[in-house]
Amino acid sequence: MTSPSASEPLQTTQSPRTERSHGSRSTAHGRRLPAGSGQRLHGDVAVGDVVGPVEFALPIYRLVVAAGGNRDFNSIHHNRSYAVATNAPDAYASTFLLMGAWERVVRDWIGDAGTIRAIRGFRMRKFNLVGSVMTVSGTVTGVRVERDAEEDTGVVTLELASRVREDITVGPGEVEVTLPLSASSASSASGPRDG
Repeated sequence: MTSPSASEPLQTTQSPRTERSHGSRSTAHGRRLPAGSGQRLHGDVAVGDVVGPVEFALPIYRLVVAAGGNRDFNSIHHNRSYAVATNAPDAYASTFLLMGAWERVVRDWIGDAGTIRAIRGFRMRKFNLVGSVMTVSGTVTGVRVERDAEEDTGVVTLELASRVREDITVGPGEVEVTLPLSASSASSASGPRDG
């Protein structure tokens, strides 16, 4: 294989969109929020509400990009022959990619003014193999308001899991998030952020 010269155009292909969210978001009060729009408020949430699902296709392209992005160059995550030689069924998604998928689903659900406080029970149970489609979804398991001298905080507990077909591959785990109590606190919380 020869390298292209400086005068030859570099041939690239763009990966197709490999994630799919399903439908719109429902609130506890029956109000529908279009997926990806609006800010979810603490009062909109009830135990049993659904989070996601979002599907993530896992082509080799995504595994290679994830390895480069998080600097996890272990060949089991992007070299199919190497992965099989280590007795894995095929190349498989890294921890960073899997946790990033959970964060994507949660951040879409909580909106810009929400925060992720903790992720617990993130446990890989089965391989998320190249070529599969992983679905991340969950439910609301707790809703409370923490009160202190400074301000009240809306706290929501979610249970998330990743699945390939019907098999749970990651989790179930718990994610604790905060949501604004009112629209006015949402607008002040979603301003510019450092980082």
